[in-house]
Amino acid sequence: MKLGGALAAPARVTARLSSGVGRSNQSPLGRWFWEIDRVLLMLAFILIAVGLIAVAAASPAAADRYSGGNVVVAPLHYFWRQLAWVVVGIPAMIAVSMLPVHAARRLSLAGAAFFSVMLAAVPLIGAEHNGAQRWIELGIGELQPSEFLKPFFVVSLAWLLSLKQHDKNLPVAPLSFVLTAIICGLLMKQPDFGQTVVFCTLWLALMLLSGLSFRLLAMLGASGIVGIVMAYLFYPVATLRIDNFLFQQGDTYQVDSAHATLVAGGFFGVGPGGGEKKFHLPEAQTDYIFSVIGEEFGLIACIALALLFTAIVVRVFVKLLDEDEPFVVLAAAGLTTQFAVQAMINIAVNVHLAPSKGMTLPFISYGGSSMLALCMGFGLLLAFTRRNPYLTRSPYVVRWNTR
Repeated sequence: MKLGGALAAPARVTARLSSGVGRSNQSPLGRWFWEIDRVLLMLAFILIAVGLIAVAAASPAAADRYSGGNVVVAPLHYFWRQLAWVVVGIPAMIAVSMLPVHAARRLSLAGAAFFSVMLAAVPLIGAEHNGAQRWIELGIGELQPSEFLKPFFVVSLAWLLSLKQHDKNLPVAPLSFVLTAIICGLLMKQPDFGQTVVFCTLWLALMLLSGLSFRLLAMLGASGIVGIVMAYLFYPVATLRIDNFLFQQGDTYQVDSAHATLVAGGFFGVGPGGGEKKFHLPEAQTDYIFSVIGEEFGLIACIALALLFTAIVVRVFVKLLDEDEPFVVLAAAGLTTQFAVQAMINIAVNVHLAPSKGMTLPFISYGGSSMLALCMGFGLLLAFTRRNPYLTRSPYVVRWNTR
């Protein structure tokens, strides 16, 4: 009896713990907790926290830049606004991550249709800033449709390409090309060369993952080279950016200031709030926040941040090695590629390895549209990488379909 009582004590403790979010808890929250990739979720939270610190560091420089005349911007204005977007974005991320795969797919298709219409409406009703017309004024703020369209476009494109698994005769590749071309045309009209590059890269990545033939791959490579040459010759925005980057022609103040700020802090930085070079950056809180991190927290912090982004990419692709559903593989890989490409472009611009493109750093840069769209996109990624822990147990355990 004593042995039985000793063995029963841990069982009672386990039962009490299971009443919270234990494995026996079959509530939506309990199942979500055990099925979600908690490492991915933790990495996202770390990036968001780092982003808040970085925006707080960049906010005084941005406030100083936009203050003038009768306009006075508080030093931490951008930090408090970013914190408000984070408070809205994290619940949105968790809510989307709780969706089963079929519901996440439907949300993405509806979102892609809605924000495509919004993107087409930008030239008609959009607000213009710094010579670009990319935003729609909503009264309480501005909405950038292209930011929200990216994750929904990726999932919708993944669904379209996965249909070929059911019918080999479906013209999914030409149709996906036409849809991507329409979106890129709308983006170039704004103009938004950086987002155009991202959408083209996402389409190419998903085409490769869906089993592109070598001949078609060679044709796409040649078409890409021709497209870049044509953009350089006939698209003034591309001409200006490429000339500034390759031949140091025109105004290179932005990238030069970003590079000078990045290296000003050395390996360990000048300390929080101690940066001075950041006050010369044109968009310290958005496009060039990576340089602000370099000045105040050092190159070591920049390397650590790059490793965080790399860890997310590696984590997802390792998890996809044992995934046998084509749509899930394409959707999760596409969302991860979007995340990685956007981070790579922003970092490359800051270290003067790419021309300026106006690309935000995921979860780090200031911006309501960017934060909300990234939270929803990461929520979709978490939804597609969920795993039922009971599926790897004994075949005698009752299994259920979470999709």
